[in-house]
Amino acid sequence: MQVIRLSALSDNYIFMLYDLQHNIAAVVDPAESKPVLQQLAQLKCNLVAIFNTHHHHDHVGANLELIEKFPQLTVYAGIEDRGRIPGQQVFLQEGDRVQFADRTAEVFFVPGHTRAHIAYYFPPVTPGETGELFCGDTLFAGGCGRLFEGTPAQMVDSLSKLRALPDNTLVWCAHEYTLSNLRFALTVDSENTDLQKRFAKVTDMRQRQEATVPSLLGIEKNTNPFLRWDHPSLQLAVNSKDPVQTFAKIRGMKDKF
Repeated sequence: MQVIRLSALSDNYIFMLYDLQHNIAAVVDPAESKPVLQQLAQLKCNLVAIFNTHHHHDHVGANLELIEKFPQLTVYAGIEDRGRIPGQQVFLQEGDRVQFADRTAEVFFVPGHTRAHIAYYFPPVTPGETGELFCGDTLFAGGCGRLFEGTPAQMVDSLSKLRALPDNTLVWCAHEYTLSNLRFALTVDSENTDLQKRFAKVTDMRQRQEATVPSLLGIEKNTNPFLRWDHPSLQLAVNSKDPVQTFAKIRGMKDKF
């Protein structure tokens, strides 16, 4: 399974999963159809599946157009999003598995950004290789999604599930927010030398208009304040030793940043 990153809208990413052996593809969170159709034409392959993480329009905007062009494809999304995902046919819940090419993904229920958000994790095929995490707007490189429909406690629980995955996991998040996220992170974790180095590297990458996605989960664990609610430096920054309260205060600060 090859992952192809496609740019969409102003700062979205769509991810195409490509099975070279069978010459078929799937897409994660198709915001718009044009980049998907262009890539399919270039590969000369058939689209067989859409994997949606949540119902927001910038993640499902192309569903119906793609179904019209590929009527045999299957649309997967969370069971709690029933009625909110265009064309949804498969209703997934925590612990379900979906298959594409030679890989099987585990489904995580990760509410917080929305009440129905799910994520897809493809473990590595062989030890030492990377896993692939498609996490929508729950976890970003250097940040996390706003809490539109969920609570801080739900988001901490959801992020805890993702944080428990192996460090050698590629984080395919759906937006190019990394530089802004790290700029904020430095305001609450300024003494973190790993974060300082990452900020310098990402600044250089963005000046060259390079994508910062995917990230590695091990890097996120060391530099993303929204995975460090139980770290003393973050708790000190918001004057709280309660993990959920620490997270909530940091999220509130980011909302106003």
